[in-house]
Amino acid sequence: MRVLMITDVYFPRINGVSTSIRTFRQELDKAGVETALVAPAYDTAWADDPETRRIPSRRVPFDPEDRLMRGREVAELERTLAGGGFDLVHVHTPFVAHRAGVRLGRALKLPVVETYHTHFEAYFHHYVRFLPQRWLQRGARRLSRGQCNDVDAVVVPSSAMRGVLDDYGVTTPMHVIPTGIRLAAFWGGDGDRFRSRHGIAVNRPVLVHVGRAAHEKNIGFLLEVTARLHRDRPDVLLVIAGEGPALPSLKQRAKALGIEANVLFVGYLDRDTELRDCYRAGNVFVFSSRTETQGLVLLEALALGIPVVSTAVLGTRDVLLDAKGAVVVPEEVERFADAVESVIDDPVRHAELSQGALADAEGWSAEAMTRRLLALYQSLVRARGREVTISRRRAGDPGAF
Repeated sequence: MRVLMITDVYFPRINGVSTSIRTFRQELDKAGVETALVAPAYDTAWADDPETRRIPSRRVPFDPEDRLMRGREVAELERTLAGGGFDLVHVHTPFVAHRAGVRLGRALKLPVVETYHTHFEAYFHHYVRFLPQRWLQRGARRLSRGQCNDVDAVVVPSSAMRGVLDDYGVTTPMHVIPTGIRLAAFWGGDGDRFRSRHGIAVNRPVLVHVGRAAHEKNIGFLLEVTARLHRDRPDVLLVIAGEGPALPSLKQRAKALGIEANVLFVGYLDRDTELRDCYRAGNVFVFSSRTETQGLVLLEALALGIPVVSTAVLGTRDVLLDAKGAVVVPEEVERFADAVESVIDDPVRHAELSQGALADAEGWSAEAMTRRLLALYQSLVRARGREVTISRRRAGDPGAF
């Protein structure tokens, strides 16, 4: 089987969509499924595999981290891909990639799958501030409904997002297939090394948050929690790993709250080294996003045995439902702060949560989630009357894209 994936977002742009695509591609390759990826080019170079094609792109207004692939180059690529021997098209974003993927699928009579990664209704108003929020929400719903009904199947990362799309009026069959975590690759980390690198005392209580510094991530709430904790423990430290458009306002807010010395912004970290060290440096991983369709960073923290204190909104409910390594609390500063203190102050409970976190992560393996995605691929290809064959090439062998 040969699958063409198309996306408007990929590394070096760091976010959950990029991570999801890479994780599934790696696991599909191990299963003998060839994937080719079309993605925008960025100013920063990235070490791509031979089956990744970069398209010249331009900057996106109001969102300097992202790029928009140029339509002319995408149209030209569509013509060259016509003879690529693909069995299915998988679209990951609703912009240029969606239009190109649907056109190509129709032209080649291939099934088209689209993953709904981002809850755009709760997203647009943070970036397009000159239009009323209700207009943007209405537009996001209409866009999502139309695009989801354009394709043969929709993948959603959580049951909560399936409910949202049901409410929009999406009639295309939807399949809940979260992104799993590659447990064999995401382990280890040296918290002491991270603390030493950043001059953090060994016994200093540290809260860690990993994720894009974006307005919709609700990181400002965590600053409020840190300010509340600061009253009882002046040495508390919140480490924020990530970059994004909300970073300047978050720094200003920390200053206004009088906790500049209690918040450490470390930017993006290398996933294979520094990021794991950062997770492991924390006594608690904290999270309060209202817009996650899944929440991959929660799985990463759990896989490293870090107790989690988090709200459970939208997609994070699926991750944290019955979790043994997490304390779920409402978005209330006092209750959230009390939960954090209860974990920090009780070594026995901390150890129990840490062990529970490792057990929680076992149920979210990338291998298991990829088997579900592959089963969907096979059913769609067979529904078109095509034979499904799995490549026998070794994982990692170069293809012909």
